[in-house]
Amino acid sequence: MMKNCKSIIAVLAIIALLVGLSCCHEGPLERAGKKVDKAVEDVKK
Repeated sequence: MMKNCKSIIAVLAIIALLVGLSCCHEGPLERAGKKVDKAVEDVKK
């Protein structure tokens, strides 16, 4: 039972780390979204 609990905790920790790291970097989709947002704002003006 304790071995399963430790395994689950380890997997959750790795997932949390990966999610945290992936949020730190701006990817191509994030940059494209910002360009679209800017274009929409420019059109509104």
